[in-house]
Amino acid sequence: MFSQAREIAAGDVVIVWFTRESLKAITITPGEELNGRFGAYRHTDLIGKPFGSKIGSRNGKGFIYVLRPTPELWTLALPHRTQILYVADIAFVVSWLGIRPGSVVIESGTGSGSFSHSVARTIGKSGKLHSFEFHDTRCQTAQEEFAQHGMSEYVTVSHRNVCKAGFDLEDVVDAVFLDLPAPWEAIPAAKLALKKTQSTRICCFSPCAEQVLRTVSALNDSGFTSITMYETLLRTIDVGSYPPLKSVGTVAEKLKDADVKREARRVKQIEESAMRAKEKGRKKAAEMGGQEMDIFGESEHPHGQKRKAGEDREANGQSNTPQEDDSEAGPHTKKPKPDGPSPLTLEMVGHLPKSADCKLTTTSTGF
Repeated sequence: MFSQAREIAAGDVVIVWFTRESLKAITITPGEELNGRFGAYRHTDLIGKPFGSKIGSRNGKGFIYVLRPTPELWTLALPHRTQILYVADIAFVVSWLGIRPGSVVIESGTGSGSFSHSVARTIGKSGKLHSFEFHDTRCQTAQEEFAQHGMSEYVTVSHRNVCKAGFDLEDVVDAVFLDLPAPWEAIPAAKLALKKTQSTRICCFSPCAEQVLRTVSALNDSGFTSITMYETLLRTIDVGSYPPLKSVGTVAEKLKDADVKREARRVKQIEESAMRAKEKGRKKAAEMGGQEMDIFGESEHPHGQKRKAGEDREANGQSNTPQEDDSEAGPHTKKPKPDGPSPLTLEMVGHLPKSADCKLTTTSTGF
């Protein structure tokens, strides 16, 4: 199966790797040339190169890898003639059917030959793969590919509609794989082909639930047991090293630091807001009066005029207290109460906002 030599030779099948998503299978033919967006490559230049070599283009602007074909690479690079099975499905089916070196297997629905290559590698030259394809052109193409890949000795391809004509085999195969639009129609023929002297298995590959239901009914009617349905999914898992988790104490310290910084920002915002409010008040006061007045300024105090008059009399040497004339007063004349407060006067002043003034005076006078 494929060339096992170390170096590439004329007539070998080679997988050309352009990118992870772009692979192409070619047959080395002297005189031909491979052209692509990564440059041009002569087949002659590839002869004698070891498989896996990196080949640069003649213009020096690109390169390719020439790889030895494997069933996995062939699945990615083969020319699609039908829908194919990929590695995830192929690996599961081959394992579940118990296919091993020397096994005899039936495959119905050759298609593009993806599953056929994997089974051929598994059974080896001591086994046998009977492949059936109802489409004549696809059957001929598959025969040519199998012969070119060195598989004709243990892989046969037949053009036949097995749903009507059967497999023409009886009590000879270890496993059956059906990849058909109506697999339930081929189950009686598959049961006839399976060995009766040992436990054997059959697998039907169907993409629709309706097909599965009809197939399960046909399997039950034919006496098959342990019928199970599986769904295979391919998921990429990123495997890498991750730093160890931090201790609870370290996390707690970080939270405390964050709280301290948050509180500092809050205090700073409050201070900045107070400064803005104070500045706004100054501007408003300047607009209204041009200057700030004291709470008890002369122009605002309700007794400003009286105090002013008293200050003028003191400046002229006169007393604020009225003078008594003793010459006119008799011995029984009652002295009038003085106009001003006595020495026992207690004066209490309360400080209120600038918009209002308040003065509370309590006077106690003796006779």
